[in-house]
Amino acid sequence: MFLIYLRRELRRRKKAALVISMGLALGIALVITVNSVSAGMSAAQGKVLESLYGLGTDMTVTKAQTATAASSGAPKFDFDAQSNSSSKKQSSDNVRVQGFQSLASSVVTKVSQQTGVASAVGGLSLNVTKVDGSFTQGQAKSTTGNSGGGQQGGQGGGNSTAQPQVQGGGANFSVNSYTVFGTDVSNLDLGPLTTSKITSGRTFKSTETNAKVAVVDSAYAKTKKYKVGSTVTISGTKFTIIGIATADSGSSTANLYIPLKQAQTLADSKNKVTTIYVKATDSKKISAVKATIQKNISGTTVTTSSDLASTVSGSLSTASNLATSVGKWLSIAVLIAAFLVAALLTSSAVSRRVREFGTLKALGWKSGRVTRQVMGEAFVNGLLGGALGIALGLAGAYTVTAISPTLSASLGSTSSGGGGQGGPGGGGPGQQTASKAIDIALTAPVSVNTIALAVALAVLGGLIAGTFGGWRASRLRPADALRRVE
Repeated sequence: MFLIYLRRELRRRKKAALVISMGLALGIALVITVNSVSAGMSAAQGKVLESLYGLGTDMTVTKAQTATAASSGAPKFDFDAQSNSSSKKQSSDNVRVQGFQSLASSVVTKVSQQTGVASAVGGLSLNVTKVDGSFTQGQAKSTTGNSGGGQQGGQGGGNSTAQPQVQGGGANFSVNSYTVFGTDVSNLDLGPLTTSKITSGRTFKSTETNAKVAVVDSAYAKTKKYKVGSTVTISGTKFTIIGIATADSGSSTANLYIPLKQAQTLADSKNKVTTIYVKATDSKKISAVKATIQKNISGTTVTTSSDLASTVSGSLSTASNLATSVGKWLSIAVLIAAFLVAALLTSSAVSRRVREFGTLKALGWKSGRVTRQVMGEAFVNGLLGGALGIALGLAGAYTVTAISPTLSASLGSTSSGGGGQGGPGGGGPGQQTASKAIDIALTAPVSVNTIALAVALAVLGGLIAGTFGGWRASRLRPADALRRVE
């Protein structure tokens, strides 16, 4: 009887049911769209952090560079003096550890042994400044000329020699600066190289721990016209290029990647690393792992993804703030309005059905049964609104993904004074970790949790409307209801 009457009343009042359902649907659709865009923002922000950290990296361990150490590492070049006058080619490489003070390789082992750490791998970030060019020695030449008029009573005029002057000579040099990252080839599943894909050639083999091989970033390879099989010379050591890597985020961590031992040899930093990449056993316990490392390994700076998330700037940051703050409150406001509209429309419908409910009460229906009937109708309207809202929300999320607006982002530094960032290629204290912008296409993925939230909101909206309308219906007295005329 309940279901038969429910179906009959919903058919009889199609327009009213559709209006109530559409009001709920718009609110639910907005919630789905905003949640999906927010999820897309988080994913985009994750890509920005991965471009610095490396895929799968939860935190990095570094040691901030002191002011004394930073000031003493200025580039210095020595050239041999040449006594001949011919043009002489000169070349010199200055290899410096970049960004941080070095940590002993044994610290990597200590970090990997900490509670909550799944794996840890070290890397050495270098900056190479190469100076190429030539000196041309000038020639000292003197000129001889007539001295002019003679002396009175003496000898006549003659020739005199002028002071010698240097003519010609000079220097022509070019400076090329690039970054090199020493990679632990025995564990390529962690670190900055994981954000790049090998598009030509191959990556390192686990046996090439001390081999003279290199992987080159595709953008740098294009600039220098490198290809697989080419050789690149770093401070007198020739490396064979075995692979070309293309960064997923559009910008790589380093121009060249070489085995860690080779990088340590070039920088005269045996058994030293600048950055330790850490993967936690549980992503929900990253803060606890960070505290453990800082407690047990003094003098280190542990930086997590959440520490850097607040430094992401650009249009991505603006859109993220808009989605999380304005979007959230707008969704709440629209939902409240939708629930109120549904409740008011249900209450209004009850007011127009006083004769109907009065007759039912006169026939023996209890107030509770009338209330359940009204709540049942409102509940169905809520489910219908939820279905329409999910459809509209999915359409909105699909539209955002199809358009894929491009957002720009850059990662600034959170360090000051003694702090330092955890990414390779970072500057010293007070400097930016990543100075280049990254363009990311925005998507709006819809998760199962978002759909579940939409269904819950639809049920809640129906219950609120039904409770309010049922309360109105239960207060009707049969005698008063039968006296009223619609």
